[in-house]
Amino acid sequence: MLKLEYRDYTLDFKFEAGTSRGILKDHPIVLLKIYDSEHPEVYGMGEAAPLHNLSPEKVEDVREALAALSPKLKSIPMPDFEEEVFGLVSRLVQPALPSLRMALETAFLDLINGGRRLIFNNDFYRGISAIPINGLIWMGAEDAMREQIAGKLSAGFKCIKMKIGAIDFEQELSLLRLLRAHDPDLIIRVDANGAFATDEVFSRLSQLEELGIHSIEQPVMAGQHEAMQLLCKRSPVPIALDEELIGVNEFSQKQELLKFISPQYIILKPTLLGGFGATLEWISLAEQQGIGWWLTSALESNISLNAIAQFAGRFPSTGYQGLGTGQLYHNNIDSPLEIAGAFLGYNQERTWMNVF
Repeated sequence: MLKLEYRDYTLDFKFEAGTSRGILKDHPIVLLKIYDSEHPEVYGMGEAAPLHNLSPEKVEDVREALAALSPKLKSIPMPDFEEEVFGLVSRLVQPALPSLRMALETAFLDLINGGRRLIFNNDFYRGISAIPINGLIWMGAEDAMREQIAGKLSAGFKCIKMKIGAIDFEQELSLLRLLRAHDPDLIIRVDANGAFATDEVFSRLSQLEELGIHSIEQPVMAGQHEAMQLLCKRSPVPIALDEELIGVNEFSQKQELLKFISPQYIILKPTLLGGFGATLEWISLAEQQGIGWWLTSALESNISLNAIAQFAGRFPSTGYQGLGTGQLYHNNIDSPLEIAGAFLGYNQERTWMNVF
């Protein structure tokens, strides 16, 4: 008989993490585990980590859904393989709870693989290969951002992503010029989180073009499909959709959105999209339409970062992933994940912290 346990956990940032939607100081999440009552020592673990002001659901919604779900699991047979897990979770949890879908997929996949935090078995999990990642520069005071930049460059990052849209744009351009002057070949990505108004966006994109920016994530607020379509058609800087994908759950809706807007890239955050089954649909559609993509974590703990990294390990040729967030918190969950320079790896000699 399958059993479910869950508990609250609050991740505490090491610094005030600035975004265009405000300052983040902590991140409440819900940890869960699933196990067979006959073998409670073997369990799969997952994490529901909705983001404030971005996820469709709140932590309270997750708790309420888990309370209702727990007795239902007792009569559900254990899924045997990946596709069964995705189908089961999609039936158990409504699309409006994407982080819970992600948590349950992770926990079930972990359980059917022996409860070893093995989610997707590949060379990344085995410690044979590492994943190239971008260095992330958070919004904040200009001096603090300059300090972050110096640290990422000294660590050897070849791809830097900088969040923009919170401080004066001229200051942000100055910081981007600093990056470009350091290395003409540096891959520079920027993330506006929808901060630009439609009447100013083209002038700002022209200024970014002069700096050889690789791409800009979500330059205008999500939901403005006609404006985004025009941007993707005329922008001198390639556009990546991010928030635009959240809440688009049906396969036909995903297909229609990508066909209509026709972006150069999409950013895939499984916690916000409804897990790995949903993410695979986006990947399939993007590749059919010649749209580039990469994976990004969404400020989760190492439990979800591990799952997303193992998922990324299935696609070794997709370039730099946004998976460097494991060092953000004072109290992250200790794990075998390690960042060495510009790479995220899995050290089989390290163990997982016990949180249950």
